[in-house]
Amino acid sequence: MNEEISKILKMVEEGKITADKAQELIEAIGDKKTEGSSAIQLIHDDDIMNKMLKIKVNSHEGDIVNVNLPIKFIKTMLKTVGKIPMDTYVKGMENVDLNLIADAIDNGISGKIIDVNSADGDIVEVTIE
Repeated sequence: MNEEISKILKMVEEGKITADKAQELIEAIGDKKTEGSSAIQLIHDDDIMNKMLKIKVNSHEGDIVNVNLPIKFIKTMLKTVGKIPMDTYVKGMENVDLNLIADAIDNGISGKIIDVNSADGDIVEVTIE
């Protein structure tokens, strides 16, 4: 049996997810395999508020940035300020749509949501885990 499916079934057994959620995840795995390998994998997560937003930037100029922010903090900032507390002063982040990150959080999506390798050599990865 596929290792990913085994993990999903184990989560159902432990009561971490419902059978309906398991079916949705298993179908997503099947769709992913039929579409070919993708660098971006989206998994819906009902417990998104206990996750961290992780941003890793390696710029072509040698800047290395690692940012870890709790999703609870981000949601609070979105409600009070109306935006994610992150400026584009970080090299490589100018190509990242912060609205995409906000939408992923609002929809309970976890996993790698942004994976950018620019022509300049900037590498940006945004994950929710």
